[in-house]
Amino acid sequence: MTIGTFDGVHKGHQKILSRLDNLANEMSGESILFTFYPHPRMVVFPDNHNLKLIQTIDEKIDALRDFGLDNLIIYPFTKEFSRLTAFEFVRDILVEKLKVKTLVIGYDHQFGRNREGDLEFLKESAKIFDFNVEEISAEEVQEVNVSSTKIRQSLMNGEIERTNEFLGRSFQCSGVVVEGQKIGRTMGFPTANINLNNQHKILPKDGVYAVRVEINGTNYNGMMNIGVNPTVVSKNTTEKKVEVHLFDFDADIYGEHVAVFLYRYIRNEKTFSNLEALKSQLKHDSKEVRNFFDLHRE
Repeated sequence: MTIGTFDGVHKGHQKILSRLDNLANEMSGESILFTFYPHPRMVVFPDNHNLKLIQTIDEKIDALRDFGLDNLIIYPFTKEFSRLTAFEFVRDILVEKLKVKTLVIGYDHQFGRNREGDLEFLKESAKIFDFNVEEISAEEVQEVNVSSTKIRQSLMNGEIERTNEFLGRSFQCSGVVVEGQKIGRTMGFPTANINLNNQHKILPKDGVYAVRVEINGTNYNGMMNIGVNPTVVSKNTTEKKVEVHLFDFDADIYGEHVAVFLYRYIRNEKTFSNLEALKSQLKHDSKEVRNFFDLHRE
């Protein structure tokens, strides 16, 4: 088994999951990922954690389906749980409840009250409780040169292709389609307004993106704008919106849950002098995004 928050399930995490799967097969055992919800920092520092997550819990579950896990445990992280010592966690949960045989961890992993459980502690615990500890070395993790912090920074810079390289797949956001102002359709660019409904989910830099949208199992190409729509709303608003125009699509999808996968950053969000100027830019954006997907067919 392994333990951690695994936000993003990025290439560094994937090295751990791959080793976990191989070990379980060698031992004819079962693999377990033990993770937490909510994120521990949100519970321990509820008023000043300033944490934005790469994935919602549902997106994390979906991402983990591809890695051969036999068991996924999402443990409710509470203040009471945060007070467990590292020894109590190992004894009561890993050993007594989960019967751990081999624990696979990253080179800098720490856990337990005051983060007192580190690699040396685990090696000592393993002698007491008769299990093995296998560390994924710094060299192995640094070989892919990735971290959740680097991914968040890339997203804030609009570096979506770099983000996707770190993740090993396209960055995703998801939510429910809600009604908007319907201004886009008057210009020939109807949009689906997506309510992400998760205040802790990180959004990339404002602007226009080339995206694919999954609706009821079918993928559609399109372009997405993240921002405040300064041309058509009050200049004083700070409320961000996520709007997607789907190419060659004409259906009522209000109330549908959709997943949006980002592929390329196209341009910054801009303020235009009038709707005609905005319409002209949207035509240019549409052509650029269509050309992109013509060259990147799946």
